[in-house]
Amino acid sequence: MDKSVWSEVTRIEKESLQNDIECDVLVIGGGMAGVLTAYYLQQAGRQVVLVTGDKLGNGITKNTTAVITAQHDTMFKDLIKANGKCLARDYLNANLQAVQSFKELVSEQQIDCDFEITPSFLYSREKILDDEIQALKELGYNAELVTDIDLPFEIRSAVKFNDMAQFHPLKFLYGLANKMNGVTIYENTFITNIDGHTAFSENGKITFKQAVVASHFPFINSHGLFFVKMHQKRSYVMAIESEEDINGSYIDDIEEGFYFRKYGNLLLIGKGEHRTGTKTEALEQLKIFKEKFYPQAEVKYLWGNQDCVTLDDMPYIGEYGNIPDVFVATGFNLWGMTGSMVSAKVLADIMCDKENEFAHSFSTKRCIFKPQLFANLGMVLVNMLYPTTKRCPHLGCALKYNKREHSWDCSCHGSRFDSDGKLIDNPAMKNKKL
Repeated sequence: MDKSVWSEVTRIEKESLQNDIECDVLVIGGGMAGVLTAYYLQQAGRQVVLVTGDKLGNGITKNTTAVITAQHDTMFKDLIKANGKCLARDYLNANLQAVQSFKELVSEQQIDCDFEITPSFLYSREKILDDEIQALKELGYNAELVTDIDLPFEIRSAVKFNDMAQFHPLKFLYGLANKMNGVTIYENTFITNIDGHTAFSENGKITFKQAVVASHFPFINSHGLFFVKMHQKRSYVMAIESEEDINGSYIDDIEEGFYFRKYGNLLLIGKGEHRTGTKTEALEQLKIFKEKFYPQAEVKYLWGNQDCVTLDDMPYIGEYGNIPDVFVATGFNLWGMTGSMVSAKVLADIMCDKENEFAHSFSTKRCIFKPQLFANLGMVLVNMLYPTTKRCPHLGCALKYNKREHSWDCSCHGSRFDSDGKLIDNPAMKNKKL
């Protein structure tokens, strides 16, 4: 797999931790969620240290499609049915506020990140989505039903959200990091454990009053039960040269459909959403789609990404189990941009003893008895019993070879390793001898 379209950007460089330190707030994770959380805590007057195991933005953030919208792949009619109208309304309003917060932050801090205000569309090739329009009206949002969009195939209908956005995620991340003069950042500082109010790395320990774990998949198994409350899915993106304007971002109403956005003269076409460690034909289907609709276009980039998926399609934001003064942000499903902003705002309020209207809805301690829980437990059982000597160091599930990406993947919790056993994606905390 190639690097993403966002990777060719001037990065900022920070030193790694080399001694023991103390701080008010420790943020673990240098992706969008971690940096935004550090920013809003600093704005609230807190003294913040942010550490990341690699370079800033070098994890999941660099592989996002960077669409900023409150319109997600789980339709709100389904969210109402599964979680109730109150939770669905909070989810919608929190994400709408997140879109607005990005607009304000880019403007106030004058961050040059190719930010654009665009509509977003949820399209269907087979259905009239009037039930989704009605569900949104019940939640207080007036979306538009359209039948004509700028994609090269016919649809039955699409639900349109106006005034959403998109940007270059790493330009934004580095631009914001450069504005955070009150935040100390350490790169290449891999936190291996938290004991009490101390976090441990190879080259030093950090004593804190409060901490946030924003490391994509939480790494402490003994608290929070995140290893049963989430699984990970992979998806793939192809960027081709195209001068055609598609006027917004697009997602399919079917789970494994295509999604689209433009960036400059590139059309980004996404496909996938399959459980990590399981078989997929997504890459082949991307190539077939490209040859059918854009046969003359040159493929400039091709990459994969990975997302944490929760039991009820809503993020977990709040207390990290029963660990005193440690908080967590995870489970953004396929919507890490608005999810990161929502979590940053919620956590900043919680940690500064301010009331937040959405904190209860995103609580890490909400009910886990959902159908996906039993699917997750079944997958763990199957892979624990799978006959192989190659096992994930996270919790011992079977590793399976991914010939398309030349990696060893765990379908229980989504850890991935390259062909030499180097850790690519957590929750595993160390390399694997293969």
